[in-house]
Amino acid sequence: MLVAMSQPLLVLGARVVDGEPGPMLATRLDKAIELASHLPEPIIVSGKGEAEAMQRYLVDHGIDPRRIVVELDATSTNENLERAVRLSPGAELFHVITSDFHIVRTRLWAWHLGIPVRMHSARTPWSLKASNYLREVVATPHSALRVLWRKWRV
Repeated sequence: MLVAMSQPLLVLGARVVDGEPGPMLATRLDKAIELASHLPEPIIVSGKGEAEAMQRYLVDHGIDPRRIVVELDATSTNENLERAVRLSPGAELFHVITSDFHIVRTRLWAWHLGIPVRMHSARTPWSLKASNYLREVVATPHSALRVLWRKWRV
């Protein structure tokens, strides 16, 4: 479904447990709910195997289902961004909601893809901080190399 919107909210997916958002994804969705009260734009929930649970969570927490656009196929940060752009042609800016540890890598991909973003960070639950920050130590340079490779190939 293509949606006319100027500054949509984009919530990036994360782990779902037994069909429900895990603790990290719940913090992202809670941040989206907070922002949705101030930003009347549609909310894109993005992630393969995650988007439907995200949609249910938002509706269960009072978000009008007509505001929610579900993207079911993205499996990575860059795919989340690319698919959101396809769903909202003409968007001036995306309000991207992700975890605090994931901001730098998401901004890197947005820059590479030429997508204007305003980042909104959700706090990572304490029990998940160490493993996720350590993962970013590897994932961010890996993404930077992929971006350089793509730019070099052009």
